[in-house]
Amino acid sequence: MIEMTIDSIRVSLMNYQRVVILKEKMSDRYLPIWIGPAEADAIAVKLQGVAVPRPLTHDLLSSVIDTLGAAVNSIIVNDLKNDTFFAKVILEVDGKQVEVDSRPSDALALAVRTGVTIFADESVLEKAGILLDGETGKPIFEDAEEGSGKESKKVNDEEMKKKMSAFYDFINTLDLDDFDKHKS
Repeated sequence: MIEMTIDSIRVSLMNYQRVVILKEKMSDRYLPIWIGPAEADAIAVKLQGVAVPRPLTHDLLSSVIDTLGAAVNSIIVNDLKNDTFFAKVILEVDGKQVEVDSRPSDALALAVRTGVTIFADESVLEKAGILLDGETGKPIFEDAEEGSGKESKKVNDEEMKKKMSAFYDFINTLDLDDFDKHKS
């Protein structure tokens, strides 16, 4: 499992769809996950510290978990099948760990409310992770790093479209130059 942080929530200017960008904590690898507008708002409200007059659905879920004597331990983005991400909420219940299936957007909205660690399975990052060039902010599409003793191979456009089919058009509409700038 690879520890991740929420880097940002973006909106495509072409179709106004939302994507949450997770960043590997110890690397410049990013994981874009499409999410719905309500979930994007639920995550953003908490990240920005906006007070809401009534609890949102994810606030309610957190309260119910706490009231029942359980605690959220972590969340894991654990699979990617047919361009659909899957996640699990890991709960601590009576000294035992319980895994609950979840949409990644709901798991992330719960994670920001409870302050738990976010993980992604390495297989998910291998399928959909994006490395960014530190100088240009543009995606790097290589199977291996130069000088590592492994053969380096550039991925052509056709292979990239196949590997990242659900994200290809969206990624091309993003302004990646501001990825490394401090978010306020």
